[in-house]
Amino acid sequence: MGQVNYLKVGKATDLSGKDYKFYRFLETLPGFISITTLVVLTVFSYFKPVWVAYFVIAFDVYWLLLVIYMALFLVSSYRKLTKGLAIDWQGKCQRLKEGNSEEMNLKEVSPDSLAAQGVHWDSLWQLIILPTYGEGIEIVRGALESLVNDGYPTERMIVNLAMEERAGQSAKEIAAIAQEEFGDKFGHFLITWHPDNIEGEIKGKGANQAWAVKIVNREIIEKENLDIKKILVSVFDIDTVVHPGYFFALTYKFLTVSEPYRASYQPIPVYHNNIWETPFFSRLTASSNTFWQMIMQIRQESLVTYSSHSMTFAALKEIGYWSPAMVSEDSRIFWDCLLYYNGDYRVEPLYYKVSMDVTFDQNFWRTAQSLYKQQRRWAWGAENIPYLIFNTAKRWHTVDRRKLIGHIIIQIHGFWSWATNALIIAVIGWMPMLIGGDRFNSTVLSGNLPTITQNLMTVAMIGLVFSAIITSLLLPKRPKKYTVWKNVKMVLEWIFVPITIIVFGAIPCFDAQIRLMRGKYMGFWVTPKSR
Repeated sequence: MGQVNYLKVGKATDLSGKDYKFYRFLETLPGFISITTLVVLTVFSYFKPVWVAYFVIAFDVYWLLLVIYMALFLVSSYRKLTKGLAIDWQGKCQRLKEGNSEEMNLKEVSPDSLAAQGVHWDSLWQLIILPTYGEGIEIVRGALESLVNDGYPTERMIVNLAMEERAGQSAKEIAAIAQEEFGDKFGHFLITWHPDNIEGEIKGKGANQAWAVKIVNREIIEKENLDIKKILVSVFDIDTVVHPGYFFALTYKFLTVSEPYRASYQPIPVYHNNIWETPFFSRLTASSNTFWQMIMQIRQESLVTYSSHSMTFAALKEIGYWSPAMVSEDSRIFWDCLLYYNGDYRVEPLYYKVSMDVTFDQNFWRTAQSLYKQQRRWAWGAENIPYLIFNTAKRWHTVDRRKLIGHIIIQIHGFWSWATNALIIAVIGWMPMLIGGDRFNSTVLSGNLPTITQNLMTVAMIGLVFSAIITSLLLPKRPKKYTVWKNVKMVLEWIFVPITIIVFGAIPCFDAQIRLMRGKYMGFWVTPKSR
């Protein structure tokens, strides 16, 4: 094997010798930690049931405090989002250009920002990459129409519809329609075709967009001699519908922060495109994901790029674009940048929304299967844990070790919690009573444990109340074919969250971690999109 670019490693089999063995060991860690947690608690429920009972009570208290903590963050993020959506970002960008003293003196404008250096919003280009595979024309059209309707000058947009050759004739027909309807709507509109079966690639979004952006660079950016420091790249899932004003909000953030080239920019994803038509479990899972992202916006030290996001073309080109061998390419691009710049990279939260599709297939059971596979693919993000540890070790003497170790701990804890927390509460909490025998059932604690747990979880329901309220506030206008009863049902269905976080949370997360542990590497599964 020749010289290895460790930042482009996708899995242990990309390596050899001691590197392979070390990386392969690291791939077993997420699953090992999660499985060990549940096995140890189950075994101790038999031999030391009282210990486990006290642990369960302590864990329930921790869970209660966590729910309250997250609820406060959720409310704070919601307030920032509503404020962000109400701001005239185009006006703010224009006032920066005019050197408006009131605007320039705001705390949000860094003294070493691009705005302070005289860079104006209308000198920037917006490059939007839309990878697609198998989606219908109504999905593609919705994404492109939202760009036209955003309000940012379309003549300053470079739009790339990134198609897959393996999608066949139907993709060619969609491309032809898109070209006819939108070919003259933007400064540049380019359709690219990603070849199939390229060695070293997986069939997925990351490989497609990496191929596409190189063509955009060659055919447009280099030929037009565009300044790559004045190009913002937004890579969007094809079902992404931007809320009008998104690109002005993005531009303002880019122009006003310190060190703008060492940052990605993350909006809040809301799953509203088809939310009224989907089954309740899809809505709950999608809303839970939105709330998690909203909470992460407040906890910027934990914020990682997710799904549809933006970054500078300068940084993207410098690190060598997306890895074509990754499933979780949306988060991996952040880790690539963080390591490439030795820890000097971050995600800037954008309190602005983009809307995407809730998982929705042909019928109830197909939707459930698709949702499970989608959540398992997202949980495959645990592949970033061995990547982070391995590359931190390789760059030990150059990286910001404290920052990298902090990220590693957050990632390990996050995937461990995803796989185990719901099962500890719902299953392990009963183990001392079920298998503890007389060692436990003869104690006073055995009679109190269910009551204590029930009371703590009842108080923790406050988190569901906040979630249901904010879901109602975020909902788009109800279609005329539904009555107000639909709104009521969508609030009441939050009582099923304890079930959905197990079936579409913990279990697919365990599934992904066990696959990674066994070296059964997953490919990229495309979530069906239907409206």
